[in-house]
Amino acid sequence: MRALAVALALFAAPAWAATLPPDLAAAAKAYDQAQMKSDKAELERLLAPDYVLHNSQGLVQDKQSFIADSTAPGFHMNPFTIDEPIERVIGDVALLGGVGTLSGTDGGKPFTVRLRFMDVWQKRAGKWRVIFTQATRAPAG
Repeated sequence: MRALAVALALFAAPAWAATLPPDLAAAAKAYDQAQMKSDKAELERLLAPDYVLHNSQGLVQDKQSFIADSTAPGFHMNPFTIDEPIERVIGDVALLGGVGTLSGTDGGKPFTVRLRFMDVWQKRAGKWRVIFTQATRAPAG
């Protein structure tokens, strides 16, 4: 199911805004919106060229594969909130993650999945980019 591969890194923007540097909070919010809107151009901008995803199916995806899944016809992700948020900024690297119950449609069929995830962001040439994501299934909460 493609939804489990894609459903991994949406964030509830208000959870990030209070504690992160403003430019990182803005990038994280833009990433959230790009995923919910299946915005290919914005995903291209926010994901590093060497982005790697270890998805919840145990597969490894590159940037192009992730974007293709995220923008496939019939795929839609609903907004959601993050439980157990993790925010760590270490110089030009940031770790943003938590647990979320994701829902939406994939190929027109509804899905719901609970995932624990971590996005690794890096500031490159003055811009925050997602360089790596790890997502695993989490028990129902």
